[in-house]
Order: sequence, then C-alpha cells, then structure tokens
Amino acid sequence: ITAIIGPNGAGKTTLFSIISGFNTPSAGQVFLNDEDVTGLAPELIAKRGLIRTFQLVQLFDELDVLENVKVGRHLHTRGGLLAALMPRLAAQREAEVEVAARELLMRTGLADYAQVPAAALPYGQKRLLEIARALAAEPKLLLLDEPAAGLNREETQRLAELLRAIASIGTAVLLIEHDMSLVMNVAARIAVLDFGRVIANGTPAEVRRNPDVIAAYLGQAEAALA
Repeated sequence: ITAIIGPNGAGKTTLFSIISGFNTPSAGQVFLNDEDVTGLAPELIAKRGLIRTFQLVQLFDELDVLENVKVGRHLHTRGGLLAALMPRLAAQREAEVEVAARELLMRTGLADYAQVPAAALPYGQKRLLEIARALAAEPKLLLLDEPAAGLNREETQRLAELLRAIASIGTAVLLIEHDMSLVMNVAARIAVLDFGRVIANGTPAEVRRNPDVIAAYLGQAEAALA
C-alpha cells in the first residue's frame, strides 16, 4: 500500500487521472507492469489490471448492491454472438459472476444489503460498495481516491482492515487520503505532493520527520490529530 498525500491543489487527483487514462500528460510517460500505457483509453488500462475509484462516489444508483458489484465483474466476461449461441455456457458464467460478487459483499460487510438499491445506502456503505465493485474486476493495481472521506471512526477502521486484506492477496494499492491516522496505519510507503512536485517519498516514519513535509502539509494534519 502506497499513499499519496499533500495539501488541496497539490495535484493528487490529476495524477490519478493521468495514470488511469482519463487525462493525457503533456510530458512524461506512464508504465504499468513495464508496458507504456501513456494516453491509452481508461477501459484499455482497466483491462490491463488498473482499476480506480473516484473522489465523489459514482455508483449505478438504479441498480441494487449486488448488481453494482456484478457490473465490475463483467470486465472479465464476454457477451455477443457466442453467448447468444451458447446460452447454457452464458448462464454458467453469469452464475459464477454472482458467486464472486456475493463473496466480495461478504468481505466488505455488505452481504445483508445485496438487494438494496445503491441509492438507498448510507454514505459510508456507498464507499465500501464502490471498492467492492472495483475489486470485482480483479485489479493488479487499485487506485483509491479519498476512500475514507465522510466515514466515521468505525467505518474507517473497517476500511483499514479491508485495505490490509486487499494487499495481503497481492493487489497493489495506491491511495490518496487526508486521514493521516489511516495513512500512517496502513501505508508501507508515502509520497508527498506539493504544487505538482514530489517533495518526499519514504516510509511513514521518514515522511513524518521530513521538515519539508511538516512545513507544507503535516503540520496542519498533525494538529488535527492532536
């Protein structure tokens, strides 16, 4: 788990958008598993194993919780003529998608809400649902943009446990977050941005002691934690 921190306007979400293909960089390159993916469309980058969430929750509100997760899983399924000609195989694959989706709902604590419309969920559970949907695509690299925003202490603790579980199965996590307590507890490394520049990159302990980071950002964040 690597966290990206920095003051508002530092360029964190812009960096995510460049990495995930939503923005094209004016200079430089983006590599994923040693492959140059600079400027590729987001769906092509997603098929290569990079999945992201957004600062503002983006769900299919008219679908229920289970259906939202199944949408993420369908990145790895095929429809079209073959599915039409082989309905039994298509039904089998759909059943497999549902099993996988329900397992993710169990892992994220949303199993009891499978049939609830996404729009009816409390905000914290919407955040978890967005992560469950992202995990359904079986990412190699998961980008999370402020996943703890709006969560209470109990929900944040559940998120921390989920992030550790995601990392334990071999999925790399790149995390933008302002909750310094969460960052310091889950991140193995932290990169600090300020006005589009990396001013520090190291372990939580190293970053916490860095005078440039304290001056640019952590002084305010540490005060909030006190």
